[in-house]
Amino acid sequence: MTKTPDFAGLLESIDALNSQDPNQVDDGAGNTVAAELLYSHRMRNCLAQFQADANPLLQIAAYSQHIQRWAIPRSDYPMTKPGYKQWRTELGKFHADTTAQLMQTHGYEHDDIERVKYLLQKKGLKRDPDTQALEDVICLVFLEFYLEGFASKHNEEKLIGIIQKTWKKMSDKGHQAALTLPLADPLLVLIKKALNI
Repeated sequence: MTKTPDFAGLLESIDALNSQDPNQVDDGAGNTVAAELLYSHRMRNCLAQFQADANPLLQIAAYSQHIQRWAIPRSDYPMTKPGYKQWRTELGKFHADTTAQLMQTHGYEHDDIERVKYLLQKKGLKRDPDTQALEDVICLVFLEFYLEGFASKHNEEKLIGIIQKTWKKMSDKGHQAALTLPLADPLLVLIKKALNI
C-alpha cells in the first residue's frame, strides 16, 4: 500500500532546518527570528494570496525555496557575473537536493520529488505555469520585503536595473500583483521610474 505523504511533517522539517540559520533578523513585529525561517513563511503566505489553489508540490517548492541558503555563501564564489551565476545554479541544486531528501523521508514518491526539484531549479520558466508562479512569488516577496534593504546599499541606477530585471521574470499576473503591494512611497516612485509608468 502506498504511504500517504506527510505534508505537515515535511513543512515542520523545513522549518527545523531553516531555524538553524545563524543570520537573525527582525520580523517586522519586533521579534528576532532566523532569516530563512522568516523568508519561507513570507513565501508561503505570498503564494496563498497570489494563487490560492496552488497544488501541494508548488507549495513545497515555495516553502523550501531558500532552505539552508546560508550553507553556500555568495562570498565563496568570484564576485563577477559568471561567479554569481555559478553560485545561483549551485544554490538551486542544493535547495532541490535538500528538499528531495526531506520529501523522501516524509513519504513522497519519486515523481513528486522530481517535480519539486524541477521547480526549485526554475526549469521551464515562462513555459511551465508552476515554475512561473513560483518565480512570480519570489519576485513579489523580494519587492515587498527586501527591495528596501537593497535601496539603502545601491544608487538609483543600480536599483532601476534590479527592478527591470525582476520585472522581466514575472508574468502579467505577477506585474498586476506587484503594483498593489503596500510599498513605501519612495519605492513606488522608483518602480514607476524603472517601468516608465
